[in-house]
Amino acid sequence: MEAATLSHNKSVLVGRQDLKDLSTPEPTATHFPIPHASLVETLAQSLHYRHLEIVGEEYAVSHDGMRFFGAMTLNVEESGVRVALGLRNSHDKSFSLGLTLGRRVMVCDNLALWGDYAPVMRKHTKHVAIEAILAVAVDEVQRNFEPMRRQIEFFRSATLSDQRAKLVIYDAFVAGEADLPKHLASHVHDHYFQPKYAEFEPRTLWSLENAFTSALKELEPVSRLRAVGHLAPFLSRMPQAGLLAPLPTVDALAL
Repeated sequence: MEAATLSHNKSVLVGRQDLKDLSTPEPTATHFPIPHASLVETLAQSLHYRHLEIVGEEYAVSHDGMRFFGAMTLNVEESGVRVALGLRNSHDKSFSLGLTLGRRVMVCDNLALWGDYAPVMRKHTKHVAIEAILAVAVDEVQRNFEPMRRQIEFFRSATLSDQRAKLVIYDAFVAGEADLPKHLASHVHDHYFQPKYAEFEPRTLWSLENAFTSALKELEPVSRLRAVGHLAPFLSRMPQAGLLAPLPTVDALAL
């Protein structure tokens, strides 16, 4: 699964340059709309200043241009570690300015905004300074990079025997420990044991996580969002539960 996922069933995809052509309503006494283009450009500048490279971006707006949704994939200081940002903005008071971060982020035009960390939310009031808000938000983003980087490195180094990988898939689906749709079990198996990309050929927890998230792409956005939320804590529990330890051999069981 891509780091950043943008679901746009009720909106239309646009490019960053297209955002400049959208009109912004005049402010009122209680509502000060932030131009969608200004939000993206200010965020991009703040990321660039901190040496965070945008390697993927996708934007969508409602048909009247009043609601904006975006998803960015970032490369963390040329480390090869990628994280995602999700953002949204509105001119019609339907929701607050929002930004979230995670290894996996999903932004839906049904107003769902999901990431590993609680999103930054600010109302469009007179005292909102977009540059200051995004500077603080990006600082918070950077503080969360290190724990995510450590987890990614651990997942990449955690090797799995084929038996153990099959047991994890069994526990996730048949035993119901991850509360995932059972019909996806065979898809996870196929993605893991017949990977499409060389990066996921090693038998590691990183490859197994990719197999799970690749299979979840077949779900509808809301169901996928719920499933990803169940998958993350299940995989994080595996080291503590001893699920990465080698399985005992027949000889050891005989002893």
